[in-house]
Amino acid sequence: MSERRRTGRYHSRVHRWLRYVAQRLILRPVIASSVRVTVEGERNLAGLDGPFILVANHSSHLDAPLCLTTLPYRVTKNIATAAGADYFYSSKWRSLLTSLFFNTYPVERGKARGKSAGLSVSLLRQGVPLLIFPEGTRSRTGEMADFTPGAAALARALRLPLVPVALVGAHDAMPVGMFWPKSGRMPVKVLIGKPLRVRAGEKLPEFNARAQARVRAMHTMQTSYVLVPEDNATPKPGSNDLPEAQEGIS
Repeated sequence: MSERRRTGRYHSRVHRWLRYVAQRLILRPVIASSVRVTVEGERNLAGLDGPFILVANHSSHLDAPLCLTTLPYRVTKNIATAAGADYFYSSKWRSLLTSLFFNTYPVERGKARGKSAGLSVSLLRQGVPLLIFPEGTRSRTGEMADFTPGAAALARALRLPLVPVALVGAHDAMPVGMFWPKSGRMPVKVLIGKPLRVRAGEKLPEFNARAQARVRAMHTMQTSYVLVPEDNATPKPGSNDLPEAQEGIS
């Protein structure tokens, strides 16, 4: 199967229209009626063009819906969401629903190679931005776990911006084990940080740690206005290795 055929759905105008209906006309009102959402840092998305990788902390099934319904449509209209194949693609009805509402693609966690191997790279090279949760699975306590390096490795190898997002309050509103947000429209914040790019000579562990630190700082301080010096120098050519992301909604 050719790469373009394997990724055809992510370029389909029909599927994009169906996603718009699902995300903006169905899911967005549901989220707005269930939690009180505050979005901060949208100006950090100004000028964002072409493929990018959005990374966020992960503690609730609210996380992907929050990102896809509250960020500007110009940012989310083509974005594909990494999803654990072991759960979201374990049955036909679940894979169809998650595909429709979240434009998911399967990630086979814990496997070096699989049916979906290389899909992250293919999508990015074809101009499709990605939403990845680098912790790999939802936090059971609401505390952030360390980021695994897949998302940072993709951004570093392909020289793409990594957009950090901190989701505050989602765990309290809908912790693991609940299938609907708590009553009372609990407050939730979506904090968007300035896009990160790999620095000249920056190794993968350093870049991954910097992305993790940015999301953690925004999450802890509950604001997107975190002052962290950035090096805007042009990065040196690096490794051509393009490891598959091993993170997804779970």
